[in-house]
Amino acid sequence: MEENVVLSMKDISKTFPGVKALQHVDFTLRKGEIHALMGENGAGKSTLIKVLTGVHEFQTGEITMDGQKIVNKSPQEAQKNGISTVYQEVNLCPNLTVAENLFIGREPRKAGFIDWKTMNKKSTELLQDLKIDANATDKLEDVSLARQQMIAIARAVDMQCKVLILDEPTSSLDDDEVAKLFTLMNRLKEQGVGIIFVTHFLEQVYEVCDRITVLRNGELVGEYKVKELPRVQLVAKMMGKDFDDLADIKSAHEGLKEFIPVVEAEGLGHQGTIKPFDFTVHKGEVVGLSGLLGSGRSELVRAIYGADKADSGTLKVNGKEVKIKAPIDAMKLGMAYLPEDRKKDGIIADLSVRENIIIALQAKRGMFRPMSRKEMEEAADKYIDMLQIKTASRETPIKSLSGGNQQKVIIGRWLLTNPDYLILDEPTRGIDIGTKTEIQKLVLDLADKGMAVTFISSEVEEMLRTCSRMAILRDGKKVGELSGDELSQEGIMKAIAGGVEDE
Repeated sequence: MEENVVLSMKDISKTFPGVKALQHVDFTLRKGEIHALMGENGAGKSTLIKVLTGVHEFQTGEITMDGQKIVNKSPQEAQKNGISTVYQEVNLCPNLTVAENLFIGREPRKAGFIDWKTMNKKSTELLQDLKIDANATDKLEDVSLARQQMIAIARAVDMQCKVLILDEPTSSLDDDEVAKLFTLMNRLKEQGVGIIFVTHFLEQVYEVCDRITVLRNGELVGEYKVKELPRVQLVAKMMGKDFDDLADIKSAHEGLKEFIPVVEAEGLGHQGTIKPFDFTVHKGEVVGLSGLLGSGRSELVRAIYGADKADSGTLKVNGKEVKIKAPIDAMKLGMAYLPEDRKKDGIIADLSVRENIIIALQAKRGMFRPMSRKEMEEAADKYIDMLQIKTASRETPIKSLSGGNQQKVIIGRWLLTNPDYLILDEPTRGIDIGTKTEIQKLVLDLADKGMAVTFISSEVEEMLRTCSRMAILRDGKKVGELSGDELSQEGIMKAIAGGVEDE
């Protein structure tokens, strides 16, 4: 069996100040296998990949490829050694064309100049070969996020990688695009490429992977064949405890006794992103927005919050008609918005956990009412404790926290402003199953205390666990609402596919 190994990592340890990120971890990847790397946030998955690709140095252990010992000092060196990585946040150049992104740093040249004709021709062939629906001459920023992801994979494939690392590649993709990605992964597997697949979606692991390596708290729990590890056991291994069924989170929570509208949108719309819609959220209610990627879920809440200024319709907040020209107006009206793209719109990477938590409240209070250092520290400590944020201290830069902990910091930031209306756009994306449950419980607790919440998630089960009512969107239009007995996977799927109005 061992002669089939393309990559072996043995006894890898890595320490950051105050954190043992990896402790004596082994990982083995065979040729032509898709190997899931799983674990909760902070388990060490990202660190293991960064050690492999030369972003971090490691303290102990060794890495071999095809039996040769290697130490990658940089991602470029890892690339030369046949290791390519495609990250969740696509790190390509949006202002360049698809072809330029595919061949960046290795453009075909003629007489010292870039040979555009050859580059575009090769790019077109590569895109067709991998069945990626994009043109070589398109600007990357005009291509959907899902296709950008595929283009990043195409680039890695064209560079003859032996090991392809896919870090949460499906979190921005809809079901069709995931299916295309899996077809592509299986094709590469047949060609003998070893694929490391980092994901939080259990069903995807069981659909496409051959083996699973589980990490917990920087240590190796074990390596398993997918068909020999039932899902419940996988979750237990990731969490280190037996797992209660999540489906019952909602039953302990009261339903609404009286319906007091907090936000009422009538004919609200924003040209080019969301067609005019009616939408009401009551005090103490969690209303979900469901629909496929690109259906207009984020655009609907952006129009309410003023991130995209509405150009039609009216909006009432707590019974009064209001005009929201910008997000600061929404904040002053008691709204809070956790955006979908936390790296771009959420965290301020170089600031500390404390600064990231207090920034929205400070903005709401205005520059003439600065918070004292003591107020800031008390606020930060309160939410670090309440949301169980894993951080060395409140002064740790947020960029050194795991994705799930960054997400909790942003939730803390908005809770500190004491909002009446909380919008959560994909709050649990890319987050481990334990933190997911905590966030879902928190949402229901906030609703019990009277907060109005709008919750957007691509995971239908998560929506069913947290929402009492659901608006369905399709192609930038609200096409219906479901509540009570209609709230089921089947009901939602039918509504998304056919639209409630069309039946």
